[in-house]
Amino acid sequence: MLSSEELFARYGDRYRWFATVTALIGAVSVILSATIVNVAIPEVMGAFGIDQTKAQWLSTGFLGAMTATMLLTDWAERALGQRGAVTAALALFVFGSVLGGIAPDENVLILARVVQGAAAGIVQPLAMVIIFQVFPPEKRGTAMGIFGIGVVLAPALGPWVGGLLMDSFNWRYVFYLGVPFAGLGALFANAFLPTRADTGPRPGFDWLGLGLLSLFLFTLLTALSNGQRTGWSSDIILAEFAISIIALLSFVWWEHRSSKPMLDLALFMNGPFAAACLVSFVLGAGLFGSTYLLPVFVQTIQGATPTQAGLLLMPAGFALVLVFPLAGRLSDVISPGLLVGFGLIIFSYASYLTSFANVHTSFWMLAGWTVLSRIGMGLVFPALSVGSLRVLPQALVAQGSGGINFVRQLGGAFGVNLLAVMLERRTAFHAEALTATQTPDNSATTTLLAQVAHVNSAATLPDFQQIPAAISYLAQVIYLQANTLAYHDGFLITAVLFLLALIPNWLLSRADHG
Repeated sequence: MLSSEELFARYGDRYRWFATVTALIGAVSVILSATIVNVAIPEVMGAFGIDQTKAQWLSTGFLGAMTATMLLTDWAERALGQRGAVTAALALFVFGSVLGGIAPDENVLILARVVQGAAAGIVQPLAMVIIFQVFPPEKRGTAMGIFGIGVVLAPALGPWVGGLLMDSFNWRYVFYLGVPFAGLGALFANAFLPTRADTGPRPGFDWLGLGLLSLFLFTLLTALSNGQRTGWSSDIILAEFAISIIALLSFVWWEHRSSKPMLDLALFMNGPFAAACLVSFVLGAGLFGSTYLLPVFVQTIQGATPTQAGLLLMPAGFALVLVFPLAGRLSDVISPGLLVGFGLIIFSYASYLTSFANVHTSFWMLAGWTVLSRIGMGLVFPALSVGSLRVLPQALVAQGSGGINFVRQLGGAFGVNLLAVMLERRTAFHAEALTATQTPDNSATTTLLAQVAHVNSAATLPDFQQIPAAISYLAQVIYLQANTLAYHDGFLITAVLFLLALIPNWLLSRADHG
């Protein structure tokens, strides 16, 4: 039985760095898996014969499960201690990783992602609490900057590492990458994290609250995923939306009445914390949404390999290593609202620039826009973490950490899901609009058909097949252009959302100054 005080007495000031490294290893191992699968989505779709709507559950299932279990942070710390909670969650993560690597079909693969996400939801906010508690108040901005390196650097580097593994082996190996990190994290946790502080009975767990929250997330995300294919006004989709609303209202009612709530709703009565949660929701949607869109865009539109798609995010990862410590130090001396607002504007502008990307956009141009977006992200994250937690009493820090991370991951789950739905709908919309312009009066169309027919003739294609082949080629060009325009819409929507986040950030700034 070792408390934090005893560990500080044993290791001195070095202990806060031992605890920080331990927390970061655990967090990186699970966060890496949040985005590493994105580069594998096209290959998984081909391996199992599934469409984009089903494939996006590899990302949404992870984020949805991670969102639900983030609210277990406070209970896990009190019931198991930091050492026991981190070790148990990392063991669950290893199980999910191995299950994903051997998955025989897409359903088992999605289940493995849900298991991984459930473990990640406990580890990430607990790592944030561990680092926050071992640093004095005047250095917590710096601490959050260090923590943020792992939280945002891992999703940035994950697709590149995943691409290397896929090009060298196959998509199954991306699931095994986090296993050695998780094992190392468990060893460090047993050496440097405190055990359970209380010696009395373990606190009860809010099973009903977890069930209602999981039902809300599952039914809502399922409805959003299947609405385009099944029909938004179909009975099954309307029923899923209704169940999700009832589950959410029931969750709020139960958490208000429960003596051991997963989420203390009184947190949201705190003005700065509530405003920070709104910004955090948009932050999650932008981070995970853009990390989902970019690798898929360069593979499907530009024909990039998985490694090239992952490399696109590599420069942004290195930029974060430089920005995060600086932003963390600045958040100790500058109003968090000011830094957050500046970062939101930078990210919004970068997303706006990316909305002009097409098949001819160079690798370094896309990489530069991505670096700019991550500079904005790097300014937002530490300041938002400090601004949200320092307004809470010490007894509510664990609840607050779980709450702010919960809201960010909820934004991530919604961002990925809604962007995938939007991509499908806008592609169909643009394809229909472009098809309507392909008439005999369109000189560009007739010229293209004639040129393709001539090429087919030179290739000794029979006369009766030349025009149909040219029309088939035209259809492919139309779809590619429509898909490109749909990606433009997705990046543009992300830019607008980050500008809208300036409104709650203004409230955060006013409350912070007050």
